Amino acid sequence: MLDKLEAIYKRYQEIEQQMNDPEITSDMKRFVKISKDYKDLQPVVKAYKDYKALLDTIAECKELLSTEKDEELRDMAKEELTACNERKEQMEEEIRIMLIPADPQDSKNAVVEIRGGTGGDEACLFAGDLFRMYTRFCEKKGWKIEVADFNEGTAGGYKDITFNVSGDKVYGTLKYESGVHRVQRVPTTETQGRIHTSAAGVVVLPEAEEFDVELNMADVKKEIFCASGPGGQSVNTTYSAVRLTHIPTGIVVSMQDQKSQIKNMEKALTLLRTRLYEREYNKYMEEMSSKRKTMVATGDRSEKIRTYNYPQSRVTDHRIGWSMHNLPAFMDGDIQDCIDALQLAENAEKLKASVG
Repeated sequence: MLDKLEAIYKRYQEIEQQMNDPEITSDMKRFVKISKDYKDLQPVVKAYKDYKALLDTIAECKELLSTEKDEELRDMAKEELTACNERKEQMEEEIRIMLIPADPQDSKNAVVEIRGGTGGDEACLFAGDLFRMYTRFCEKKGWKIEVADFNEGTAGGYKDITFNVSGDKVYGTLKYESGVHRVQRVPTTETQGRIHTSAAGVVVLPEAEEFDVELNMADVKKEIFCASGPGGQSVNTTYSAVRLTHIPTGIVVSMQDQKSQIKNMEKALTLLRTRLYEREYNKYMEEMSSKRKTMVATGDRSEKIRTYNYPQSRVTDHRIGWSMHNLPAFMDGDIQDCIDALQLAENAEKLKASVG
C-alpha cells in the first residue's frame, strides 16, 4: 500500500510542476485535464501524509518500549501504540477504498431525464413526483437545477422532463438513479380504492463538456421557432427557441426555456454534446454493468431498480435489497441513505474484484 501511495505522491508532485509550465498552461484542453487530476489526487495525498505520520509515531513508540526503563513512560507508550494500531487498521481500510479507481465521469454535472412509462396519467403524475423528489434532494445538497425541456401530462405531472444539475460530484451521486422506478398506489382517479402499478424511467447522463466531444457545426442543422407553453411576453411572439439536428446521427435537441435565442443556443449545444457523448458512454456503462450489480440500471435502462409502495409506506431498492419504511420522507428528497448504501455495495464489489 505504501508503495502505491508513494507513486501517487510522486505523480502529484509532477502535476504540480506541469501546472507552472507555460507550454501546458497555454493548451487549455490539457490544462483543464491536469487541473482535474491534481484536484482528484489531493485527498489521497493528504491520506498518504497522515498515514506516514502515523507509521512514524508507531515506530517511535516501539523504539521507546525497547529502550525506556521508566514504567510510567512505558505505560504511556503502550497506550499510544494500541491507539495508533487501531487507527492504522481504520486508516488502511479508508485508503483501500480511496485507491479504487474512480469513474472519471463522477465529478461532472449531470443531465437527468424522467419519462412517464406504463400507467397513463398516473405514470405522468409519478414522473412529476420523482422530479419534485430530485429537486428537494438537490436543494439539500446545494446543487443548482435548470429545466431544459418538458411536456406536461394531461392530468398533471410530466410525460417527460429534462433538467440539468450542477454542483460538486453530481453525476457520481445521481448515476445510481438510472433505471425504471415502479410505483404502487391508489390513483386519485380510482373510485374503488384499487392499487395500481405504474412506472417512470429515469436516465442520468454525465454532462459533456466542450473538451469531451468534437462537434463539427457543419454537421448541425439549426432551426428557430417561437417558444410555447407558460411563460412571459416572449412566448409565441419571439423566435427564441432553438432546435438542433445532428445530421450524421439524427439526434435532435430543442431548447426554449430562455428568452434569449443565444442562451437557448448555448444550452442546446451542451445538450447535443451530451447526447453524442452518451453514445460512447453507453458502451462503457454496458461493460461496467456486466461486472457490478449496483450499476446494472445505468447500463440497461429497462431494468426495474426501485419500487415505491404507498400503502405500506415503503421504498425498496432491488439491486441491493435496501428498504426504508418512511416513504413520505424519501419522496421529500431524503434519498441520501439509499445512495450511500449503493455506493458502499459498489465499493465492496470493487475491493473484492481488486483482491481477486
